[in-house]
Amino acid sequence: MLMLILGVSLWSLAHLFKRLMPAMRERMGNVGKLVVTLVLIGSIVLMIAGYPQATGSVWWVRQPLWVSVNNLLVLLAVYLMVSSTMKTRVTGLIRHPQLTAVKAWCVAHLLVNGDAASLVLFGGLLAWAVVSVILINRQDGKAAIRQSSAGWGAELVGILVTVALYGAIAYAHGYLGYPVHG
Repeated sequence: MLMLILGVSLWSLAHLFKRLMPAMRERMGNVGKLVVTLVLIGSIVLMIAGYPQATGSVWWVRQPLWVSVNNLLVLLAVYLMVSSTMKTRVTGLIRHPQLTAVKAWCVAHLLVNGDAASLVLFGGLLAWAVVSVILINRQDGKAAIRQSSAGWGAELVGILVTVALYGAIAYAHGYLGYPVHG
């Protein structure tokens, strides 16, 4: 469990570094980007390696209804991530589409995984995303959401990319032994 906790903590601290210590991050320049990148890569390795090894209590187990809700929320999360890079219309409706995607993904996984490792991983990342939104809004203000000028072609491409990516994620989950349906 320690590796998992360390991974989530490093992920959160690396992402929050710019917000919590902006002067220090600014002084570090490009070296700071490299340091943050290396810490993030290390945190991902720790989370991937630590999650399957973590043990602990189980407070709830997956239920068929929540599996369906989970899959819809993950599909939404993938769409928000894809849309944020393509600047589709939804980015004109949601202030922080990537962090909203992370929050949807975390909630989805918490609905179907009630074990200690999942609470640390998904609960920790959910807490990081919530804190990030609060800090960004506090420091940058709540600027007006800009309407996207993306056309329907970009929307269609975004949806197709979302479906393909979701399918790949579902396949990878099944291949790794984490059931997506049922």
